[in-house]
Amino acid sequence: MASTIPDPHPDTRAVHDTPPPADRAGRIEVHGIDHIPERERRGRARELFVVWAAANVNYLSLVVGGALILMGLSLWQALGVIIVGNLFWVPVGLLAVSGPASGTPSEVIMRAMFGVRGNRVNIAVTGWVICICYIALNLAAAALAAFSLVEKVGIVPNAGVKIAVVMVIAALTLAISVYGHATIMKLYLPITVALTAAFAVLAFSVLGHTDFGYEPAQPLTGSALWAALAGGITLIASGPLSYTNSADFSRYLPRTTSPKAIVGWTSLGGFLPGVVVTSLGAFAATAVDMTDPQTALETILPSWFTPVFLLALVLGTISINAMTAYSSGLALQAVGVCIRRSLSVMVDGILGVALTLYALLVSNFLDTVGNVLQLTVVLLGPSTAVYATDILLRRNRYDGLALTDETSDSPYWFTAGVNWAGALALTAGTAAAALCVNTLYTGPLARALGGVDLALPVGIAVASAVYATLMRRSRDGLGMAQRA
Repeated sequence: MASTIPDPHPDTRAVHDTPPPADRAGRIEVHGIDHIPERERRGRARELFVVWAAANVNYLSLVVGGALILMGLSLWQALGVIIVGNLFWVPVGLLAVSGPASGTPSEVIMRAMFGVRGNRVNIAVTGWVICICYIALNLAAAALAAFSLVEKVGIVPNAGVKIAVVMVIAALTLAISVYGHATIMKLYLPITVALTAAFAVLAFSVLGHTDFGYEPAQPLTGSALWAALAGGITLIASGPLSYTNSADFSRYLPRTTSPKAIVGWTSLGGFLPGVVVTSLGAFAATAVDMTDPQTALETILPSWFTPVFLLALVLGTISINAMTAYSSGLALQAVGVCIRRSLSVMVDGILGVALTLYALLVSNFLDTVGNVLQLTVVLLGPSTAVYATDILLRRNRYDGLALTDETSDSPYWFTAGVNWAGALALTAGTAAAALCVNTLYTGPLARALGGVDLALPVGIAVASAVYATLMRRSRDGLGMAQRA
């Protein structure tokens, strides 16, 4: 039984001081989706900050910041959207508290919400498939920066060179993912420091060209303005909401680690760099055309810094992709594929590389994938809401060993392996969000509101309300919430 009572002296426990053999930097992590025994737990909540910071000092955040200006927002409207959108890192921090409470990753904890069988379907869609898409998108972003870098050193980026570049970046990414949790925790502090230094130089150059009084030539008003604001918040929030797997990186912390500290350090690790880097993209867009961000930024950067900037883009993308690949490997196991975590990471990496090469060399398929990922909030918003609501209902009490039991005797088996409260809540939230979305298509409610996309708040509210209501009315569900 997990406890939410924090240890009054959490940093003095001997277990924090000596890394156990099962999870040591430089060795392949042996654990997958199995339960982490208390004797193998270590670390402090503040270590989560650098993990999430390293993953969020990246090129895509610059692109999103520039996109807000291209959508027709003024600079100060864009900055407001950036702050509000990044507040969705707080739910990511909340989800992370379930890791130490259970000693299992998010992909297993969600059996409490959807049942053993129901969660396989949930993870296959909201976890594994989306992870593969993000691996491909991030790998493509890193590859494009690397193509420019090799061109600057005099190498023509033909098809053979491009394939080699993608393979090298993928190898570095997958190596970190295969070695796993301890290696990530060890590497991401120096990576965060290096990226912070590079982006500090970028900030100095960008701020020197920023028009702080920027207004679009034709300012948006009325429903057009509200549509742009709502769309911008959804675009920003899609980043945090893609991390419903935050417990994957906190589950090695001792059970007695303060939940408030976990929420705080996880949230700050995503929020601060998210706000700063995305704001830099918006600042840059007041001075240059960010329809081609990489080329545009090079026009305002010192010539000596351009190669450093490109390397930083590659390093930042490797950081975020290593975490994505790590979780995708856990997701593949949670779907029911009996394979070691290290091998599952390699399988997912190969799929991501194949998708990336096809997109870069054969078609514009990644453009389609990118558009589809804009719709992920329709699923991920309700999924996050169900997860967060369950944590609150159970008061973060999870039986980690019981969660790993996949038999019909499991207390998380529910009815035929499905917790219908979670399944119906996710379905209702997704359906409600789909009515309000305005991305690849315009839902009827969004059309009635003049294009204002309320998919995010509506999907979250409906999913949370339905789940809380059904769980409280369900004798089995409520009993589990009380006994766990």
